[in-house]
Amino acid sequence: MLNRQGRPTQAGEAAAEVHETFTGNRALQQIEPLIFEIGHHETTGVDIDEPAPFKSRLGKHARKGEIGLPGLSEPETMRHYVRLSQKNYGIDTGLFPLGSCTMKHNARLNEKVARLPGFSDVHPLQPTSTVPGALDVMLELARYLMTLTGMPAVALSPKAGAHGEACGMMAIKAAIAAKGEGATRTVVLVPESAHGTNPATAALIGFSVKAVPARPDGTVAVEDVKALLGPDVAAIMLTNPNTCGIFEPQIVEIAAAMHEAGAYFYCDGANFNAIVGKARPGDLGVDAMHINLHKTFSTPHGGGGPGAGPVVLSERLAPYAPVPFIHVEGGKSRLVEHKADAPEGSDPFGRMTAFHGQMGMYVRALAYMLSHGADGMKQASEDAVLNANYIRAGLADLMSLPFPDHPSMHEALFDDEWLKGTGVTTLDFAKAMIDEGYHPMTVYFPLVVHGAMLIEPTESESKASLDLFIATLRDLAIAAKGNDKTRFTAAPHHAPMRRLDETRAARQPVLKWEKPAPVKEAAE
Repeated sequence: MLNRQGRPTQAGEAAAEVHETFTGNRALQQIEPLIFEIGHHETTGVDIDEPAPFKSRLGKHARKGEIGLPGLSEPETMRHYVRLSQKNYGIDTGLFPLGSCTMKHNARLNEKVARLPGFSDVHPLQPTSTVPGALDVMLELARYLMTLTGMPAVALSPKAGAHGEACGMMAIKAAIAAKGEGATRTVVLVPESAHGTNPATAALIGFSVKAVPARPDGTVAVEDVKALLGPDVAAIMLTNPNTCGIFEPQIVEIAAAMHEAGAYFYCDGANFNAIVGKARPGDLGVDAMHINLHKTFSTPHGGGGPGAGPVVLSERLAPYAPVPFIHVEGGKSRLVEHKADAPEGSDPFGRMTAFHGQMGMYVRALAYMLSHGADGMKQASEDAVLNANYIRAGLADLMSLPFPDHPSMHEALFDDEWLKGTGVTTLDFAKAMIDEGYHPMTVYFPLVVHGAMLIEPTESESKASLDLFIATLRDLAIAAKGNDKTRFTAAPHHAPMRRLDETRAARQPVLKWEKPAPVKEAAE
């Protein structure tokens, strides 16, 4: 057997499997224990002077014993976190195939601009008169977002996708209440293939949810929507392109049906990166849509860090945009902080967050837009769709497509029909990808597809990286069909940790480190 460099691997790999090292390390793949396991209470990498004499005011709350926190020397601290960082997988490591949520490449240019002192040092409590440049950045970002979506208003303050969903739906709720229909329009329609946050958001703010069935081809039929419409329906929450990676062909007709019934059309914009520069949601009849800046305009996201999920609003919903927002009048801009200060014709539904948003995310997104221009952003969307269809075409003869009649948009979706009879599951296949140096794709989502495997390469991958990824998955697929079960059911073999019991980890999580009991000596 040869690896992709053309040299034999079996003998070497077999030896590597049986050879155990004293440290547990495998060359540069180093085991890194918990800091509680390697640290010592008496060790610290910091010298702290003894404080001057003082009288404690803690009283009965004063600590009576040691805290028990572990400490490391300065070099050990550095090594600990560097070694942990080497176990991360991200866009800087390799192709990141997670479907539906995949972030773009976070260009270093964007990072450099966001770290300029005028942006990185701005404070939310300083007077607005001292930050005209920050307001200009927000206005310019808003202008780009409104131009790209064909919408007349945008709320910048929401922090991410689900927060943006809440903003859009709260604007819809405020508009309904303003028409005196708050007590009657209480139902939100949500397609079966939607992100789970959609029904959760609707329920959170007081709506009841009715599911819209998906057609056999993975799309929503206008006839199915019309069958559910009535005076009790407030809105529909539809993702387009949808979570199956398909552009909804009847979106214009669905929007028209909603409007004719007096309801609103909320579009989940998580997948806007597939159509930027190609289609404007406002032209399709959308009333509100959140935009994930991390997915469409390259800002970082994840790990609990700062996010941004601006929401564009139609003319019907623009008056209800939340505070704070920037109002321009007579060529001058001002930050409207309170509902009472809103200009005439504006009726904000309230405030969603303490401050306007995360300036670093705004700067990064605007830097991406300015550096790409209209033609560059359009090409990015085209390349994202091209890459997804290239992967689809490269695997379609070995892996089954649940919706073969529609071309993919930003992501290619496969199911587990092709794995029947192999003894290999979608999860096994995903774990085997770790051994090949890839983060697994999104698995078992969307729920309307059995054993789903959702792959989104984004636009930033070269043909060479896509070819290697496709060849790797083809090799895995052939092995799965060739009854090489141990390659899958015991995977990953080469990761720092072997496969965990994920069900037990979810149901019985261990959230606190406990010092293990001392091991008795053999002589005892």
